[in-house]
This record gives sequence, C-alpha cells and structure tokens, in this order.
Amino acid sequence: MTDALALAHEAAAHWGALTAPPKLVRDRENAVFDLTLETGGRAALRLHRQGYQSVDFISSELRWTEELARFHAFPCPEPLRTETGALTVTLSTGRTASMVRWINATPIGANGKPFEGTFEKQLALYQHLGHLIAKMHRATDLIDTTGIARPAWNVDALLGADPHWGRFWTNPALTKAERDLLQMARKNAAQQLFEIKGLDEGLIHADLLQENVLQNASGLHIIDFDDSAVGYRLYDLGTALIQHAEHAKLSDITHALCKGYGCSTELMPLFIMLRAMASCGWIISRAEASDPRQRFYAERALTCARRYLTSHV
Repeated sequence: MTDALALAHEAAAHWGALTAPPKLVRDRENAVFDLTLETGGRAALRLHRQGYQSVDFISSELRWTEELARFHAFPCPEPLRTETGALTVTLSTGRTASMVRWINATPIGANGKPFEGTFEKQLALYQHLGHLIAKMHRATDLIDTTGIARPAWNVDALLGADPHWGRFWTNPALTKAERDLLQMARKNAAQQLFEIKGLDEGLIHADLLQENVLQNASGLHIIDFDDSAVGYRLYDLGTALIQHAEHAKLSDITHALCKGYGCSTELMPLFIMLRAMASCGWIISRAEASDPRQRFYAERALTCARRYLTSHV
C-alpha cells in the first residue's frame, strides 16, 4: 500500500496539486485512487497493472471515452489530460497512470447479491441499460476510430486454441466429463459464429458487470472501459446478463435488456455462455487451484453451456 500511495503521489503531480492525499478505493487489475485536484475537482487516478494492457491500448481506450463523453454526451468517465495535454504518464517504475473525472454514483448491484426493490423495477432498469448500451454502440459508430487499437474479441480470441482470457476447459475445478461438455459447447459455438451472417461488430465495453454500471439521480453511467475490445456487439449484452445466469427469471431479465437494446433474445444463450467461458479461463491464473472461485466460475460456465446446448442443438 505504501509503494502504491507513493506512486499515486508521483502520478498525480502530472495533473497538478491535490487538496488531500489520494485514497485507494480498488486494487484489482488496476489500483484506483479517489482524489481531488485543486483546479479540476474530484477524479479517479488509475495505476495500470504492468503487462495487462499496453500503453497504446490504454491511450486508445481513453481516446474513445473522451470522444463519447465530450462530443456525444455519453455518461461515462471523461479522461482528464495532464498539464502538458497527455492522456497517460509513465512512472518511475515503468507503470502507466491515467486519470478520469469522478462520477458520484453507486453500482446497480453486485455479483451474488439479490436485487433491491421490486423485480418490476429491476426489469425497467435493465430495459434502460439495454437502451444505454445501444446508445454507446451508435455513438461509437459516429467516431473516427482510426488509430484506436484494442484487443480482439473474435471467434479465435473467445474460442480458439489459446483464448484471450485463458483456456477455460483446463480450469482445475472441472472433471473430465465437465471438460468434455465445455469442449462440445465450444465446438458448437465456434461453428455457429462462423455461420451467422451480419453480426454487428465494433468497439465494445466487454465488461458490463453490475459493478461497472452506476446509478444516480441523473440516470445510469458506464465506467471501467479497461477491458474494452473490438468484438461482437451482443457480447456486451451477454456480459450485462452473466451475473444473473443462475437467476430463476433470467429469461425475463434478458427480454427487458434486449427490448431496450432493440434486438431479439435468440442469440443470448450463446453470448452469455461466451462470457461465462471467458471468466472460467480468467480465474485460472488469478487464484490457486484449490480456491473456491475456480469452482464457482466453472459451475457457471457449465450452467450456461448446458442451457446453450439445450437451446441450440
């Protein structure tokens, strides 16, 4: 913590003087600090984990969200440039830092926590979220994305021999029969994606979990574009639904989200499963083999794979 705080002070100096010391609020892929600039108000300082995203990828993310926030009035964190006009700085340790304007709002939920309020209210919320995701995609299509580089979430990155987030079928919590089931679903999904014509592709957020959708009196806001990519637009909807994969009324939530987005629910079992598989691979390198989270993500992937195979085969 002391080293991270020292880095936060080093980084913040590029944006000007502070009114108080930076406060660590999250330390996952990035360390995120809450701070207030003397001239720029409240902001979130991100110390990016080395080796996770390149400087080019980070700068591209910020160029995209700067366009969305400034010129399309999209409710996402607006990047703050340094006193010299840069979007990022490289610190003495080689770590990259960036800063965005703070959004004073709270997450719409969290994984494993029941909905607050009535279910009807939550359905209305997810219809609103679907509309907001559609707005993000439409606005992005109006932006000149020349030179914006982000990872690919295509068939190969999701289902190839070496997926972007890891070989999910090797999760240590899986039995042989369960690995075989995921391999069957993987094969079917890859074939289906190759066969589908006209799937919308472009820049996507790719991590629309409840924790990354904030709400306040002015409405919904989308934060944390750190995992944004070039991929299938419906993957954003699958990700928005993944934390409800075990919900008894998943179909109702899916219909609400798709109604807001303006699409059919037909492909949602596929895209929910794709996110479940990605997470099943993501956890492998981030936890010990005996960690219960390995089994949690494995079981979710199996649940989604069975649902997909039932709907598709």
